[in-house]
Amino acid sequence: MSALPPLAPAAAPELHIASLVVHALPQRLPEVRAAILAIAGSEIHGASDTGKLVVTLEAPSTDDMMARISEIQRLDGVLASALVYQHADTLAAMNEEIGDVHGS
Repeated sequence: MSALPPLAPAAAPELHIASLVVHALPQRLPEVRAAILAIAGSEIHGASDTGKLVVTLEAPSTDDMMARISEIQRLDGVLASALVYQHADTLAAMNEEIGDVHGS
C-alpha cells in the first residue's frame, strides 16, 4: 500500500478589488444599472446621462473577478468597459490596520 502525498497548505483567503468605467447606451442605462447591481460584489458610484458608469467590484479570486468583468462586458446595452484599477491581497493584509504618520 502506498502512502498518500502530503496535502499542500490551503491558500490564504484573498480579496480582489477592481474599478471600471462602463459605457452603456444611454437609453439602456436603467437596465444596465440594474444588471450590474445584480452581480455579487458590485457597486455603482456614479453615472452620467451619456451612459458612463463608475463601477467597483469585489471578488474572492482572480477567476471570479474575471467572470464578473466578462459578465458586465456581455450585458445587452454595454458598449465598452475599461479596467481602471485592480488590487488583490490576502484578507489578513486587507484588514491590517495601518498607523498614521504619528505612529498611532
